Amino acid sequence: MRKNVKKILIIFFILILIIGFLVLIFKKDYGYDIQKTGELEPLILADNKLPPFKNVTISGVDYLQSQLSVGKFGGVLTTSILGDPKTFNPYNANDATSAELAEIMYDGLTTTDVSTGNVVAKLAKSYEILPDNKTYIIHLRKGIKWSDGVEITADDVYFTYKTIIFGGFGDGSAKDVMTIDGMLPDVQKIDKYTVKFITPKPFAPFLRNLSASIVPKHIYEKATNKGKQYFLTFQGVDCKPENLVVSGAFKLKEYLPSQRVVYERNNNYYMINNDNQKLPYLDKWVMVIAGDINNQTLKFESGAIDVLSVNGSLVDRYRELKKHGDFELYNLGSSTNTTFLVFNLNNRKNNEGKYYVDPKKQLWFQDRNFRSAIDWAIDRDDLVLNVFSGMAKPLYSAEALNSIFLNEKVAKGHKKDLNYAKKLLLKSGFYYKDGILYDKNNNRVEFELLTNAGNTQREASGVSIKQDLEKLGIKVNFKPIEFNSLINKTINSVDYDCIILALTSNVNEPNAGYNVWTPYGALHLFNKRTNNDLKSSDKILDFEKELEKIFKQGALELEFSKRKEIYDKYQEIVARENPLIYLYAPLNISAIRKKIKNVYPTKIGGLIPNIAEIYIEN
Repeated sequence: MRKNVKKILIIFFILILIIGFLVLIFKKDYGYDIQKTGELEPLILADNKLPPFKNVTISGVDYLQSQLSVGKFGGVLTTSILGDPKTFNPYNANDATSAELAEIMYDGLTTTDVSTGNVVAKLAKSYEILPDNKTYIIHLRKGIKWSDGVEITADDVYFTYKTIIFGGFGDGSAKDVMTIDGMLPDVQKIDKYTVKFITPKPFAPFLRNLSASIVPKHIYEKATNKGKQYFLTFQGVDCKPENLVVSGAFKLKEYLPSQRVVYERNNNYYMINNDNQKLPYLDKWVMVIAGDINNQTLKFESGAIDVLSVNGSLVDRYRELKKHGDFELYNLGSSTNTTFLVFNLNNRKNNEGKYYVDPKKQLWFQDRNFRSAIDWAIDRDDLVLNVFSGMAKPLYSAEALNSIFLNEKVAKGHKKDLNYAKKLLLKSGFYYKDGILYDKNNNRVEFELLTNAGNTQREASGVSIKQDLEKLGIKVNFKPIEFNSLINKTINSVDYDCIILALTSNVNEPNAGYNVWTPYGALHLFNKRTNNDLKSSDKILDFEKELEKIFKQGALELEFSKRKEIYDKYQEIVARENPLIYLYAPLNISAIRKKIKNVYPTKIGGLIPNIAEIYIEN
């Protein structure tokens, strides 16, 4: 009897091994955890390779020609955005919505190939890099026009770079990423269609940085002549749509605050299809201002919008809806948005002689052990599970998870450890009384945590983090506020304790984040200097100096493997110092109506990177 039982157990064990082996053999990457979501239809992975445009000259005009199938003209694409723009001026666009809308209207000399990540020409027809690796010759397209019919020439390029970017108009981000070891490139107009740039030193990111929006000199020069203060109000949200002269596929037709932004076809756009007809196909592109993520979802399900970024908690539901629905689902991989929590380390005074931040909080926030304790106390796995229903990954690195410069060791991170977090606090003189945390000066540790209202994922994250930090004895006053108010408090000033925010990472070029890490950068949120501080001789923190040095070094190194080593170090410093405490990287799951054709999503470009080629099949 015992022998039979033993034989049965052996056979059972062998069967388990065989089943396990078969699972490994036939396992597929469905883009989600099968154990969690069940045997449901997999998502379509966005791994398309869009055929590159070709240069075609017709009647003296240098067009970009689409190589996709010829579509139908007409129709309206309706998408959504969460909040209102603050400006339509690309050089005042320091919030995500304004930047997104400006990018639609203004093209740059170069752009990123959404399939390969390589730099390709856009407004430029071609470019040359001379053997000194410092001289760039840019050949513009001949005969292409602004939306008002005026030809786009080297005058526009020279003006944009020399006057606006290098002259420091607007928010300064474009100037930051063009600064090379403290110096700016020289720009020269060679002839009507040729521009030359000379960098002070070989500068690896330079060609990619030529993607900055080119603006029409005959429109913008009137504003720059009136000075930088006037420029900050130029082409604001109250401007007349007809006064916006653009180079992109669409131009502004209407803006109704809190309702919608309406774009119409730019008939002077310089792209054509394979029948040599001018693109884009669409007559209009309407962006509904939804207000919050839940409202976006309701609008998609009611048919009011055509595209939706699907909340992780709704992915299983949308798989079921898709079976009998009129839309397709795509898995675009990890989001390039890096969501983080950041404390205000600013220890300077305003014009009235008052500190921007409460002096007792300054001592907490500038203490590395305090910031590290917060990092170790946050339960990222809980955020991933409860905020995104598993459709995300914990984020510990300053680089996005799909960055070619990702430091894999840093990205592994660590699990939540409250005991270790408490040890760090005690090491810096904090102590506990009745479970409440006090500093060494007997002040209870309490601060305000802000994020933008309407973003339900960040609101849920704030609630979770508040609960995590309560376990450390910290009182967190969590307060979601209107997005533009949040931007005014953080980017336009330094009026905050702590915020949850996100920035978009350039997965091909870390130097795109230079203005986040340089001490005087426009997005140096954790120790931001206001205009009153820019000439201040106040002390720069030691790790800020390290980051500044690394970013200068990385930009001057041309060999990828050596650049990778340099940028690995910056990620290690950020993980050690925690000026930004990274939280999670959601999976980018998107839904789009089946009636929309020529849809070729890519992980680099997103759902519809080829907007000019999109058409609607009725």
